[in-house]
Amino acid sequence: MKAVQVQFASWDKTYNFNPAANNLAVNDKVIVKTETGLELGKVVGFEYIDQPQTEQLQDIKIVIRKATEADLKKIPNEKQKNKDFEYCKKIISKYELLMKLVDIHYPFDNSRLTFAFVADTRIDFRELVKELTRYFNRAIRLQQIGVRDEAKIVGGFGHCGRQLCCNRFLNGIISITSEMAELQQCAHRGSERISGACGRLMCCLAYEEAGYKKLCDCLPPINSEVEINRKHGRVIRNYVLKQTSEVLLDGNKDEGGGMVEVEAGKIKK
Repeated sequence: MKAVQVQFASWDKTYNFNPAANNLAVNDKVIVKTETGLELGKVVGFEYIDQPQTEQLQDIKIVIRKATEADLKKIPNEKQKNKDFEYCKKIISKYELLMKLVDIHYPFDNSRLTFAFVADTRIDFRELVKELTRYFNRAIRLQQIGVRDEAKIVGGFGHCGRQLCCNRFLNGIISITSEMAELQQCAHRGSERISGACGRLMCCLAYEEAGYKKLCDCLPPINSEVEINRKHGRVIRNYVLKQTSEVLLDGNKDEGGGMVEVEAGKIKK
């Protein structure tokens, strides 16, 4: 059995739904019922569930149907969205709120509006919500998102010169750690060299992590004791892509000691 993963906004998380009798594919638009009402979402993937766990599908809501052309026309167009966006920005300026508006989400049943924004601190937007509620005459929700979510929405170009991965094909935000940069021996380049347009570590650091781990397994650990041509030494540094290690051999230069760079296959651990 499989559950269909649906996303309602590019900055929102994905939710599992029971596909029921619908034959769905990635990028299909679907109508689903949520706790807050009817929503139009996009299929971004599937989660396969083992047979003993199929009862989990009984606990999740079903996909009502694929969205039709008539359904899609019910969502406000870009012209209306831009108009609503600019009005909200004007009210934000009116109250001098330190927040940046990023996106607007319209539900299928048009019962509310969700404004996504970024901010460095907590924002008291109670007056903003009151004024927006009066103007739009519907429920208003403000959703604070991160700078990586903003980059996914706004887009741009990375150091490689290509469109940002998060904006082009990534469905979700990948967890990137400093350990990935250290593993790939690029942490020393400085944060500005390994950070993306969002100011966070680049998503592409995750792409080759598995390959680097495999290559690292072929090299001796730093500070480990090794033997080279019957000479004892200690590993000082590894060059992952070159598959070599710098080893400090015991003794002075006359005795064949000192620092040497050796291929991984010639090192006896």
